[in-house]
Amino acid sequence: MLATCRAPDGQGQIHAQCDAALVWKGGEILWTGPDAALPAETSSLETSGDAENRLVIPGLIDCHTHLAFGGWREDEFEQRIRGISYQEIAARGGGILRTVSATRSASDEELSARCLKWLAEMAALGVTTVEVKSGYGLTVEQELRILRIYARLKQKQPVRIVSTLLAAHALPQKFLGNRAGYIRQVAQNLIPEVARQKLAQFCDAFVEDGAFTADEARTVLQAGMDCGLRPKLHADQLSDSGGAALAAELGCISADHLDCVSEDGIRRLARSGTVAVSLPLASLYLGRPPAPARSLIDHGVPVAVATDFNPGTAPSFHLPLAMLLACTLQKMTPCEALKGATLYAARAIGEEERCGSLEPGKRADFVIIDAPSVNHWIYHFMANRPVATFIAGKRVEAADRGE
Repeated sequence: MLATCRAPDGQGQIHAQCDAALVWKGGEILWTGPDAALPAETSSLETSGDAENRLVIPGLIDCHTHLAFGGWREDEFEQRIRGISYQEIAARGGGILRTVSATRSASDEELSARCLKWLAEMAALGVTTVEVKSGYGLTVEQELRILRIYARLKQKQPVRIVSTLLAAHALPQKFLGNRAGYIRQVAQNLIPEVARQKLAQFCDAFVEDGAFTADEARTVLQAGMDCGLRPKLHADQLSDSGGAALAAELGCISADHLDCVSEDGIRRLARSGTVAVSLPLASLYLGRPPAPARSLIDHGVPVAVATDFNPGTAPSFHLPLAMLLACTLQKMTPCEALKGATLYAARAIGEEERCGSLEPGKRADFVIIDAPSVNHWIYHFMANRPVATFIAGKRVEAADRGE
């Protein structure tokens, strides 16, 4: 079965075909369709094999990760199980600022090695494109350092990387009595330099109690837009803090989390065309209800599915597991979850013209899954079902996939 995941007909339509063929050349898809209708001009092309009645899908896209970080926070996992809230842990010196300290202490080589290992393991899961955020530096120099590490990773391994500046992730200790000073530093010093060096495509901010207000995020994202960085937003994760409304107001390409989004926020997102990015692994680890994906879809909001991979609240990069949780916790169908981790995930990072579906003119990023259908793949969960991952038409070898 070939699931092309093209745009028409909404979230649940993946345009699956049995007895289908996929033709590519030079890393670009030339044709898809019934095997019996293969164009004559393709007969001269080299045949790469038969999927043997397995499922073929577009390369998965993880459109929300915090890939480069130092250390872990497994003790906080137990603390939350014992009833200590995310906010209480942060107030005690844990949370994001704890990871900031560990990340600053790690060398470039250490951070890069960790990222390379995880990217290889993601490829083994069928992930071919990953959005990667900064946000564990929180100084001009450290944020630039993380983004430069990402830039070097693009040259060292096959998974495609899209970078996002997330300096408005948490207020650093140095600025606890000077919030306006930190916002000014990010808007006036950091963002222009990131844009000048072309280190990121997007600018993100975390709107939440204990993080940043909607007005502070507006200042940061507007500065990013002025420098050519498209806006994204961490919105309404722990409370309805006006994040969805701000994302709609600014025309953000995505609003991520949305566990506590209001009905009004959903309607605003539907009118703005913003992609809602569901992060059910974070909801699972925090023990909180996830984003109302069913309501978002019913209102016409495209819903992407991603992992939120980070050391505190989503310490897993297993995107197929996140897709399963989107089905079981959020009542998305397997086909809706697949489109959320392919075409709509591509849309959430501005890559929909290049990847996310199997169509002529797009990159030949695809995965062969050891399952007969999408429903069977998601429902019969196994640690790793891909038989092969292809990026730009080239099979990712076992060494590159972390095997």
